[in-house]
Amino acid sequence: MSDDSQTVVGESVTFRNVTKSYGGKEVLHSFNLDIKAGEMVSLLGPSGCGKSTALRCLSGFESITRGEILIGDKSVAPVPPQKRGIGMVFQQYSLFPNMNVLDNVAFGLKVRKVGRDERIAAARSILDMVGLKDFAEAYPARLSGGQQQRVALARAIVVNPKVLLLDEPLSALDAKIRVQLRDEIRALQLRLGITAIFVTHDQEEALVVSDRIAVMHDGNIEQIGTPKELYLHPETPFVADFVGQTNKIETKVGHDGAVDVCGYAVPLSQPQPENALVKVFVRPENVMLTSDPQGDFEVLSENYLGSIERTTVGAGSMLLTSQHAPSEQYRQHERVRVAIRPEAVVAEPIELRWAENSTAEREAQ
Repeated sequence: MSDDSQTVVGESVTFRNVTKSYGGKEVLHSFNLDIKAGEMVSLLGPSGCGKSTALRCLSGFESITRGEILIGDKSVAPVPPQKRGIGMVFQQYSLFPNMNVLDNVAFGLKVRKVGRDERIAAARSILDMVGLKDFAEAYPARLSGGQQQRVALARAIVVNPKVLLLDEPLSALDAKIRVQLRDEIRALQLRLGITAIFVTHDQEEALVVSDRIAVMHDGNIEQIGTPKELYLHPETPFVADFVGQTNKIETKVGHDGAVDVCGYAVPLSQPQPENALVKVFVRPENVMLTSDPQGDFEVLSENYLGSIERTTVGAGSMLLTSQHAPSEQYRQHERVRVAIRPEAVVAEPIELRWAENSTAEREAQ
């Protein structure tokens, strides 16, 4: 890499019916994912959902039980990790403490037998990109956590990888540095055109950095789409609950196919049988409050979050959280009226769950 104008062209990545088992327990279940060249896709999900396992299978650190993984149009099953053309950034920086920053970044090129002058020039160019050109002679112990992670990122991309894998790279950093570095990673990925897979359990990170997000649950993908598609149009109760804030409300499906939420008819994104008992997921920004001494709801708490405020109100056993502008002020114990925007919501049937529980109880007796 001789100058900043040179770009790295990423390769597509394909998982085809990939299964990974540990001691008879399947962690990935016929996992399928197609990532376009130059795209940044996040694997988002709770701990234990299989997202890091998918990354390790792609990198070659774990063998797959069944299925196929391709980089470009070539299967990588027989290819050792060091020859797959992959750069990796982990939560742990894993820098060599006895090497300065420049030598840490150039190490991968040294392993690849690149000449000293060329690898030093490439390392300096990448350090300039990540804002560390003045730290080339420093040792890792003298760097902050954010600076060490930048060195790890530079080391991963200096070798011109076909695919960049980022496994929870920001979770060890404090909040402000985490936000700054995630934006820098995204800008660098776009600038270089690298195909990137970003593993995280932090939904805000995924929403900000991704072209698309694959929400994982129990070893497979619940839904994949753009950040807006996942937030505005979740296809399953799990996605509606996991991505973003939500109010969970139990109600019944009316004859018109809508559900009643606080007296407002709210359409369903997928039809449910009439009179079915369901749990629906209503976004806080679709809950609107109006001060009214005769209102049914009482303000229980307020959380100021800078650009937004979240106010929780209650009426009997029902609790609702509203997200609104900070200029809308409500006092604790104030009475308010609630209105619901008629945005389509996902519904989770309740009757089936209750029926299963009842059956299990009868069998136990």
